[in-house]
Amino acid sequence: MASEDAAATFDPLRPRLSRVAYRMLGSVADAEDMVQEAFLRWLHADRDTVREPEAYLRRVVTRLCLDHLKSAQRRRETYLGPWLPEPVVEAEGDEIDDITLPLMMALERLSPLERAAFLLHDVFGVSFEEVALTIGREPATCRQLASRARRRSWGRR
Repeated sequence: MASEDAAATFDPLRPRLSRVAYRMLGSVADAEDMVQEAFLRWLHADRDTVREPEAYLRRVVTRLCLDHLKSAQRRRETYLGPWLPEPVVEAEGDEIDDITLPLMMALERLSPLERAAFLLHDVFGVSFEEVALTIGREPATCRQLASRARRRSWGRR
């Protein structure tokens, strides 16, 4: 019964969490893995103490993506070609957070923390205070990370 309650709360949030993970990772398969891991953590969390499930789950997904990006940088093989994000086909009527291919490619050049601050604040409209809680930095640092990400991503477009 508890797992049914967890799924009932999680399932409506899954598409938005998947978009956050995809925007951070650029890989559909990796994004699905992060969202599934977030669901497993949601199952084992003390859900009675969570006031805002969406904010909690977005934080979990973001941290999982940051960990994945950090570990991927360490184990990345040498690849000489250009990096391209995997295409995503969203069903008609789905909420779409429009991110163009050039911007996705520019995001790849950002550090994981810059990418998280930029995406959460500028794309998903999360306040810098919540971004700070999510990535474990001060709000002023998050503003600086997002500003640096904007300059780096728009400067190379």
